[in-house]
Amino acid sequence: MTAVYGILMIFIIIACVLLILVVLSQNPKGGGLSSTFGGSGTQMFGVQKTNDFMEKATWTLGGVIVVLSIFASVLIAKPTIYTSTPTQNSKQSSTSQQEQALPKTNVK
Repeated sequence: MTAVYGILMIFIIIACVLLILVVLSQNPKGGGLSSTFGGSGTQMFGVQKTNDFMEKATWTLGGVIVVLSIFASVLIAKPTIYTSTPTQNSKQSSTSQQEQALPKTNVK
């Protein structure tokens, strides 16, 4: 595992934890943090901005997780570069097979 891949995994885990926290802090009925901090009396003080922020944070963190995951999979799936040519490999394997096929004799 390369260092870059490890760093990407750490960022993905942090983004996942933040996404969990953002989603859990939202109210499924649309209240979210606005109902926690006073209900209907706080609507004139910008509660809609809190809901907008939570929605934007959810989409942003989801996008960050997707992009980092794709980048990590591309980083891991690098093609292997072979240093030897197939003809060299076939010559080496044929000589090793011939050596194995010959009987060992003890000459004195």
